[in-house]
Amino acid sequence: MGGLQRFEQRLESMVYGAFAKVFRSAVQPVEIAAALERECDNNAQILSRQRRAVPNDFHVELAATDFDRLAPYDSTLLADLTQQLQEHADQQHYVFPGPVTIAFESADDLGTGRFRIKSRAQAGVISNSNVTRQRRPRAVLEVNGTQHPLTPPGLVIGRGTEADVRINDPGVSRRHIEFLVFDRGGDVDIEVGDLGSTNGMLVDGHRIQRTSVHDGSRVKIGATTITVRVTEEPVSAEGGYPGV
Repeated sequence: MGGLQRFEQRLESMVYGAFAKVFRSAVQPVEIAAALERECDNNAQILSRQRRAVPNDFHVELAATDFDRLAPYDSTLLADLTQQLQEHADQQHYVFPGPVTIAFESADDLGTGRFRIKSRAQAGVISNSNVTRQRRPRAVLEVNGTQHPLTPPGLVIGRGTEADVRINDPGVSRRHIEFLVFDRGGDVDIEVGDLGSTNGMLVDGHRIQRTSVHDGSRVKIGATTITVRVTEEPVSAEGGYPGV
């Protein structure tokens, strides 16, 4: 028995008896499950012979009528969809860069029974830096919704425990890149260099080994994008601006 068949059987019990009647002529949960699996299949990136990285953050956009019908069942259905997606990933040797999250959203441009899925890889980020607070102009690295102070001499970013900023992205090497910071009498110059990683890095869309970066520069390693922000505000190692 296939995974989707088992998933459909689970839907026939408990609360889903009523749910199936409500959704008889609208979008069906098994259709969403199949679409989530296809989203992983279509976006899988080869890491090794038996490991492929796939997105882990999914937004399911539904017609307003379907979204309203779904509301009473969404928490239970989301749990089942997450379980089904994890089982599919295990069978296909897929690797998620972080916890799987699925959310339902209403879209005004969709008709009843229609839906679409948007996905992205969202790796977990942990700071090992001992930097506490800086009073002079410095830079900040923005990574997946977190902020990390960038001060002399710099930071190593990678997947391993020895990195100053750890990114749980299977496409990132243990020591992937290094940001170097040079204090020029109040101003700050920043360089980024690859540390011999497996997959290299892209800086503003260009594959490069080492280069200077500035406010707004975007450095991509694996499926993760790091944005450089130069700020006049003091920053803290907890991942944000004081007072925010």
